[in-house]
Amino acid sequence: MLAWIGLALPLSVHAARQPVVLVVGDSLSAGYGVAVDSTWVALLQKRLAAQGYGYRVVNASISGDTTGGARARLPRALELHEPGIVILELGGNDGLRGLPLRQVRENFEFLIERSQAAGAQVVLVGMRMPPNYGSAYADGFHALYGELASRYKTPLVGFFLEGVALDEKLMQPDGIHPTAAAQPRLLDNLWPALSPILKK
Repeated sequence: MLAWIGLALPLSVHAARQPVVLVVGDSLSAGYGVAVDSTWVALLQKRLAAQGYGYRVVNASISGDTTGGARARLPRALELHEPGIVILELGGNDGLRGLPLRQVRENFEFLIERSQAAGAQVVLVGMRMPPNYGSAYADGFHALYGELASRYKTPLVGFFLEGVALDEKLMQPDGIHPTAAAQPRLLDNLWPALSPILKK
């Protein structure tokens, strides 16, 4: 389900002038199984406001989305929202489906290059695969994020689910999606990569 956070129609003149943080992600950002106002994206909007940042957060995340799906819809989102920052929280579904790393890399390259060409700074959010996918694939998958961040000089979140994935109290019964209680930790994991590029 598509969730748009901080977007009111019609936009006020003030909102139209606010710089945009565009979140392009999957269920971890769409808030699968979590109330919309409890997601880490909603908490991000609240933190930005509380700390005096004038950003408006737009959540263009879809549960189940892949880098390929995001590739198809990113150009329109960039045109529509003209973001100053793009947070790419993607890849988990690609990995769970065992998609070739070369394909995932090419999709990420497109997403990053198109965002940067539109004048946005990119924050890349890293993921890991369970060890049962084989060490070669799992290690290569995780390394991909660091390689891309280094190549394109983007801030990197090493592992978005750090401190969450192995804690049963913070994961829903499916073992894939974080609970509402985990959302503040997700935001805290992201914040060190995002905060240095924010402008008041």
